[in-house]
Amino acid sequence: MANRYGFEDRVALVTGGASGIGAATVERLKAGGAEVHIFDLANGDDVRDPAQIDAAVARLDRLDILVCAAGVAGDTVHTEEITNEEWSRVLSINLDGVLYANRAAVPKMKAAGYGRIVNIASVAGKEGNPMAAAYSASKAAVIGLTKSIGKDIAGSGVLVNCIAPAVIDTPLLGQSSEEHLAYMTSRIPLARLGEAPEVASLICWLASEEMSFSTGACFDISGGRATY
Repeated sequence: MANRYGFEDRVALVTGGASGIGAATVERLKAGGAEVHIFDLANGDDVRDPAQIDAAVARLDRLDILVCAAGVAGDTVHTEEITNEEWSRVLSINLDGVLYANRAAVPKMKAAGYGRIVNIASVAGKEGNPMAAAYSASKAAVIGLTKSIGKDIAGSGVLVNCIAPAVIDTPLLGQSSEEHLAYMTSRIPLARLGEAPEVASLICWLASEEMSFSTGACFDISGGRATY
């Protein structure tokens, strides 16, 4: 039986909440009693548009939890083959979208004196995956962004952390080549893909009141791949 965190009377917003890690997180937050709102491209929402994110947050009377799970893998190509358009696309979704959502959520959370923000980075942001320069760079930046925001608003009652998963069995894998997937899986000592509910369990702990003494940190969930 999964641990149950009490999210009664809490309001959450999950970007990328329609599938994969985001959907698993939505399910678990709801099971804990949270009122959950989904911001997802499947619903016509675009994290690259700060006005849309600002409006989504403004519509909420309160916001206790923000989970930024929207992201793309990007093309699996050698560095010299990355187009300007692809570089901008991946960075705008994976990094700009996280900034926009955090920036919109922080004032409302600070005013309430409470908040939990969890950003989804990747072990690729620590190690750098071959043929994934845009993705790796964007996730490294999410880690740095999280550390900066966490320290910037420390003492406000709002805690900001991120997670660094290894390869997880989600629809995002459809954007990667078989060669790239084989490489990523071969780096995992537990020798398997992670599952979205496993990641959601870590996210929900970080989003809970039980997590009270960490901010600006990166938590690994990598099957043993991460070494620092």
